[in-house]
Amino acid sequence: MPLSPTATRDLLAALGHTPKHFLGQNFLVDGNIVHKSLELAEVRPGDTVVEIGPGLGTLTTALLEAGADVWAIEMDRTLHAHVEATLAPRFPQTFHLLEGDAVERPLAGLAPTGDFKVVANLPYSIATPWLDAVLSGPLPARMVLMLQLEAAQRYAAKPGTKAFGAISVFLQAAYEVAPGHKVAAACFFPRPDIESHLLHLVRRAEPFVFPAPARRLIRACFQQRRKQMGALLRNHLPAGAPACLGVLAAHGLSGQTRPEAVPVAAWRELCTHLPALA
Repeated sequence: MPLSPTATRDLLAALGHTPKHFLGQNFLVDGNIVHKSLELAEVRPGDTVVEIGPGLGTLTTALLEAGADVWAIEMDRTLHAHVEATLAPRFPQTFHLLEGDAVERPLAGLAPTGDFKVVANLPYSIATPWLDAVLSGPLPARMVLMLQLEAAQRYAAKPGTKAFGAISVFLQAAYEVAPGHKVAAACFFPRPDIESHLLHLVRRAEPFVFPAPARRLIRACFQQRRKQMGALLRNHLPAGAPACLGVLAAHGLSGQTRPEAVPVAAWRELCTHLPALA
């Protein structure tokens, strides 16, 4: 079971550690949310699971006790030392811990040879770059990500909404957004100023990973989201613009369409008409 807010505060004091806001160090103190995370991820004995930022080891312990083979990465040296000292002796064969930056090592050192999952409480500051790296492949079979509600809404946003962006396109091309779970601020210590959400992602039967040049083009279009697609394509891809405009027309769109109104299927098809990006 997770530590209570008081016990969490006492443990942090014993470690001489003050939660660092810039690292998103809000520690989970609600056992129901830990259980829900494992339930959504369908964690089973023998599963390979990546965790980002184990912190005090609350979620990590639950994953290991469920029989998962856990690969975790922690940037904070004090917390890394604590988790290593408390969990490595208990689970010497199934706990693999790195100290470092999750954006640089998005799978915590795991070199996948089969299916794996991600269950993580993601700091807001790294959520998008980390997810962007993971979506470059290899793809987890399932992800359950604790995020600020605003970030979760942005990743799951529908075309035609202001929240829909490049990361929404990359994510939704590879994953179905399954029912998640709202998480109140009271579930953490220190208590954050915002609500959180467990984003539940299930890999599609035929996931699509955008090649790096196409990702750059899509990001460039959304960075100028007030401009129309015709102008953006002629600017960024002059030779391929006519074919791309034909793709838009096939989807009932025109050169006057703005990036946020282009559905994921159209972005995917655009990539097949971009010889200059090969």
